[in-house]
Amino acid sequence: MRTKKRIIFVAGARPNFMKIACLLKECRRQPAVRSVLVHSGQHYDQAMSDRFFQDLDIPAPQYCLGVGSGSHAEQTAKVMTAFENVCRKEKPAIVVVVGDVNSTVAACLAAKKLNIPVAHVEAGLRSFDRAMPEEVNRIVTDSISDFLFVTEPSGVDNLRKEGHAANTIHFVGNTMIDSLITGLKKLHDADKRSWASAPLTESLKRYGVLTLHRPVNVDHKQQLKRLIAMIADVTQQIPVIFPAHPRTRKNIEAFRIQLPPQMHCLDPLGYLEFLSLCRGAKFVLTDSGGIQEETTFMRVPCLTLRSSTERPVTLREGTNLLIGDKIDRVPGLVRQILREKSRAGTIPALWDGKASKRIIRILVRAL
Repeated sequence: MRTKKRIIFVAGARPNFMKIACLLKECRRQPAVRSVLVHSGQHYDQAMSDRFFQDLDIPAPQYCLGVGSGSHAEQTAKVMTAFENVCRKEKPAIVVVVGDVNSTVAACLAAKKLNIPVAHVEAGLRSFDRAMPEEVNRIVTDSISDFLFVTEPSGVDNLRKEGHAANTIHFVGNTMIDSLITGLKKLHDADKRSWASAPLTESLKRYGVLTLHRPVNVDHKQQLKRLIAMIADVTQQIPVIFPAHPRTRKNIEAFRIQLPPQMHCLDPLGYLEFLSLCRGAKFVLTDSGGIQEETTFMRVPCLTLRSSTERPVTLREGTNLLIGDKIDRVPGLVRQILREKSRAGTIPALWDGKASKRIIRILVRAL
């Protein structure tokens, strides 16, 4: 009997699990390969991880590296050291990394130094802002990966301009959308699950959603105060639900910022709860990358509190609008959104729930 070849999948933060969930499912359908899941522990909360694994049908990781928090250099070094040991033990045929967190670039570097081929899922995205640590991680990871799996046409263009060989670039669609489609189907079965946010959304009927977590927005007192003041203006028109990132909540308390009464601050939600919340929202205000994609697919207006985006297809085809430094525009934009009777935007090419199948097919064929 032939030994199954191992494919290691590495995840380090909550958005990574949305990107690998359907990849793991597809891998389990392949008789010739065996998947090994490594959780770096870069972002780790036991309760939230358990809920995410359940919502996304992800099995328990075979390895939890437990690197925890720390500086970018500390996290990268810890992941490289721990992941090298995993690779030596498992002897994988391929390592799959996703996204742009420190675990992504660290696992890629460790694997390549052991001469193990690496596949990068979500390759080619560029904000062209190297002050963002994520942008550096993307560039470095793409530069040494053997398989570059791209979510949108801009990724193909970027990689070609950077000189990557055409046979390494694969436009396959978006695995995060695979998980989103699966999750939305689960929401139809409302009798089998009670949503933690349901009492709130049921009582409000009409609401917007806010997420904030990027250091440039939440780690500086004046910027965070400015953003909360803008949200206070928005809440004069419509209540805003705010599932607060732990660091953001901590800074709000440390800076003694008073939240407006119609800004409802919640603990972080599980994946399906958050989908349910966003699907019913009139708009979403965010500084997240993945939420720009999710709102585009659900055709929910998205106002992105950043000056750049590595996902331009959400601007060109989707429902996303970059706010940049002009946050004073937001209340007026919300007023305009609330007046509109139909939702604009289209779903980008290959965001059809089959990206994971395409990726696993390519990897299995390569093996």
